[in-house]
Amino acid sequence: MWNSKNWASGDLQTPRGSLAENIMRSSRSLILCSKKTWIAMPLDVPKKAVGQLRVVLIGDIVGKPGMTAACAAVGMLREAGCDLIVANAENAADGAGLTVKQYEQLVAAGIDAITLGDHIYKKREIEKALRSQSNIVKPANFPDKAPGRDHCLVKTADGIPIAIMSLLGRVFMRPVNCPFEAADRVLAELPESVRIRVVDMHGEATSDKQAMGYYLDGRVTAVLGTHTHVPTADEQILPGGTAFQCDVGMTGPYRSILGREIEPVLRTTLTFDPNTFHVATEDVRVSATWFDADPLNGRATQIGRLQFPVDPKR
Repeated sequence: MWNSKNWASGDLQTPRGSLAENIMRSSRSLILCSKKTWIAMPLDVPKKAVGQLRVVLIGDIVGKPGMTAACAAVGMLREAGCDLIVANAENAADGAGLTVKQYEQLVAAGIDAITLGDHIYKKREIEKALRSQSNIVKPANFPDKAPGRDHCLVKTADGIPIAIMSLLGRVFMRPVNCPFEAADRVLAELPESVRIRVVDMHGEATSDKQAMGYYLDGRVTAVLGTHTHVPTADEQILPGGTAFQCDVGMTGPYRSILGREIEPVLRTTLTFDPNTFHVATEDVRVSATWFDADPLNGRATQIGRLQFPVDPKR
């Protein structure tokens, strides 16, 4: 089982001078660029109540700018009291998929668990990590024979287990098995002692995500949406104690069309002329959503959105 104590204590072993070591060192405190000066910037989040856990989901990481931003944000999120950091990384490899090297970079930076989505197998090499690593998951409503785990258990530095599950929506998405039945199956397999349960609902339609939120209300701690790359302003605690948001948003370049360079997308939209949609580079931001929860009963107590800039050229 993955344990965030490895990152918090500095026990992760990486070669001196390697990229992973540099990312790990730099990510312990996020720095933002103001002209040519880098300054530490605390996040504007409330303090946790005594005995509460704080979990954060970093929204879809898009390309190299998103990778740089997500890795740099880890230290700042830890300083804001985040006990566990989850990231959706399905767009990390040039906008589609995740490589093994990128998986290793995210883990070395201090990210505890990784979810994916419909682009999960765009980089075939990730199958190796999906089969061998315990902190990365496939959508639970993919076929049983599809490479990867349908959920994972990760521990905070204090040893509290947290279950992470990913589900793929069915409205305007690829054909997949029923996400509601998949959620029921995974929840039935979890030990009763695992009270904190986090669902990444990867889907296109807000109706799909809202339906899942209410279906799981009171049975999971959070249902947070990903995939559209556009953060929604509907974060809330549902009546049964489940934190909910339709979409966390994108970690990547916001001067773009969903993370891609604007002009090629417009040309293809207007003329049907085929173009390559490269990942954009300007106005890079981290989008994430945090929630606090009671580890004794698994109910969320508060939720908040985060969005802040990071200069990928630092």
